[in-house]
Amino acid sequence: MLISLRHVARSMALLATTALAGTMTGARAQDPVAPAAPSNEARPSADPAARPWADARLPAAARAEALLAAMTLEEKLGLVYTWFPPLAKDPAAPSDMIPSAGQQAAIPRLGIPALRETDASLGVANQVEQRKGDTATALPSGLALAASFDPKLAYESGAMIGGEARAKRFNVMLAGGINLTRDPWGGRNFEYLGEDPLLAGVIAGESIKGIQSNRIVSTIKHFALNAQETGRFVMDARIGEAALRESDLLAFQLAIERGKPGSVMCAYMSVNGDFACENDFLLNTVLKQDWAYPGWVMSDWGAVHSTVKAARNGLDQQSGGELDTHSFFRADLKQAVASGALPMARLDDMARRILNGMFATGVMDAPVVDAPQPIDHARNAEVAQRAAEAGIVLLKNDRDILPLARTAKRIVLIGGHADVGVLSGGGSSQVRSVGGAPIEIPLKDGPAASFVRVTWHASSPLAAIRALAPRARVDFVDGSNPEAAAAAARNADLAIVWATQWTTEAEDPETIDLAGNQNAVIAAVAAANPRTAVVLNTGGPVLMPWLDKVPAVLAAWYPGQRGGEAVARVLFGEVNPSGRLPITFPAAIDQAPRPAVPGFDQVKALPDRGQDARAIKPFAVEYREGSDVGYRWYARQGHRPAFPFGYGLSYTRFGYANLTVEGGEALKVSFDVTNRGKREGADVPQLYVTPATGRRPLRLAGFERVTLKPGETRRITLIAEPRIVADYDVAQPGWRVAAGTYRVAIARDAGQPVLTGAADLQERRLAP
Repeated sequence: MLISLRHVARSMALLATTALAGTMTGARAQDPVAPAAPSNEARPSADPAARPWADARLPAAARAEALLAAMTLEEKLGLVYTWFPPLAKDPAAPSDMIPSAGQQAAIPRLGIPALRETDASLGVANQVEQRKGDTATALPSGLALAASFDPKLAYESGAMIGGEARAKRFNVMLAGGINLTRDPWGGRNFEYLGEDPLLAGVIAGESIKGIQSNRIVSTIKHFALNAQETGRFVMDARIGEAALRESDLLAFQLAIERGKPGSVMCAYMSVNGDFACENDFLLNTVLKQDWAYPGWVMSDWGAVHSTVKAARNGLDQQSGGELDTHSFFRADLKQAVASGALPMARLDDMARRILNGMFATGVMDAPVVDAPQPIDHARNAEVAQRAAEAGIVLLKNDRDILPLARTAKRIVLIGGHADVGVLSGGGSSQVRSVGGAPIEIPLKDGPAASFVRVTWHASSPLAAIRALAPRARVDFVDGSNPEAAAAAARNADLAIVWATQWTTEAEDPETIDLAGNQNAVIAAVAAANPRTAVVLNTGGPVLMPWLDKVPAVLAAWYPGQRGGEAVARVLFGEVNPSGRLPITFPAAIDQAPRPAVPGFDQVKALPDRGQDARAIKPFAVEYREGSDVGYRWYARQGHRPAFPFGYGLSYTRFGYANLTVEGGEALKVSFDVTNRGKREGADVPQLYVTPATGRRPLRLAGFERVTLKPGETRRITLIAEPRIVADYDVAQPGWRVAAGTYRVAIARDAGQPVLTGAADLQERRLAP
């Protein structure tokens, strides 16, 4: 069963309530357009002092209601459509657009500012330099931020990019990417926050909160199940309701509760048979009814397929309408209201939600200024560097060859264009960073060709290593030839191979193998020099057939515009590595739920490799893992991955002791964490919970990042998130913690428990 019949009935009831609201304004059954007349007459320009919605002491909802009452029909219609500046040739388009992701027209009569939208989660994007010369601070990838397990850092980095967006005259960031990683090959995995709903929800919520601290809007996206790029316009994601609620939807729910984003962006694909942007279950039942979300739902760019169905089923705004096949929310929407096909009350609700999001985030009270403002790029670069350093994961360090001694006389750096910069991921999140792009390769074909370039940030690992080892000879070899690389590495005190894997929005890689001859180069270098370290500058997990031969491996992800400096500081011990994997690294691709990319064979068969991604036939993806995403899947199947979720080494050692577990209504644990090494460092103890019956795999129910000096001990208390402990009961409906005994583990990662205990919990029920 996918979506229960109960939701059909609930949705019909919701629609009936909306229609009833329309009749309560005075409509007659035989004249469905009648209520529009009194609410849509043009009002005279109001004196600012007489505008009740300008009173910032009132709740956002009350202000939105007051402003809505003053709006004409045309003004309401103006709110529910945003233009895509590069293609907006219509005379009705705003005249003040700047090249960006989108813009909603201002309504000066009522003091409603334009909404200027920019991509997003990793900084203010300018993908193919639509705005000549405009650069911004580039954060490391979402996976790198999630690897920090640091909510405070997520807030700080969000506040930084939100500040830059505001300074550049943007007041909506299309940020908050939170789709769970269901497959290790996902082309957009790097943008998101890993495979666990609790971690993703906490980090996304804090990032959104940070962005919106600048009195601008952050979205959360893509609602929901945007787990692959191949066929994203035509695929149907299939999953049962309880499984969806316990995984992807729970991540969204936690992040929305924590961050209160002004808008939710719906996804491209279908979910259980209906497009996400006209999906009654997702938008009406879950988001607006069960979660009582007060903001607005905007479409992804090119994700709208209808007028009446989309509006009835919960879409509030067509975004970048020029990228859709039709302007569904302009003349067609007006006609639908006039004919009664869509109740006026629903258009009012659409406009009300947009206004609510603008009031709640401060956009209405603090409009962005007309001219770009100064930005402290040096200070912001420090935020980006700290985020990169906190997210670097030390995967292996045999014989403690790292940190690199400053007494090393010869170091060889090999491959990955590490002489000039660090690789970044492609797509709408691509930031044109301060310092420029030393390498930028246009794509010749494929779905991403129109808006993506393979881009390096100008943060040279070679220069950073030389700066930290001024007395050493540090050479660079391009890595094109395994034999030449091995020869250069043979007599070095340390050989560092910089391995790269490029991924992008709109395309999934066919394999998670390192591209080209990189595996051969690493194997040859490792054979020539037993002191070899590999730095993975990648979008996610890669296969490592050489792992047993290499003593040291770092996962640096896409480390942003200060990535070279961040990696060098970890290599030399200036920074003690503290990142933990937010995503499982499989030992072999057949361990994953889907070893091959669904739909990839169709894309390969197209003459132009899928330039028009809608050209392939619709197909379904059955998410057989259900709510057991990532590490839960590996545990359920009995697989031993190369590196488990939550894994990460340090240059010091941490011990856990003195566990106490309390049950009853909530699950609470306390324990001591001690730094038993000689270096200050940060640790991330993790709380995992599972029923003693073993009916489902363990789940991450709590975590805390803690920094300790050598010898320091700190008592940590964690309270398990109840919806992680619970199961979703479709019949109830809602969350149900079953009475019984639950096993707990304080662990270094999902596969390495250190302290274990148990507690009895009372039955507890929570709302959906």
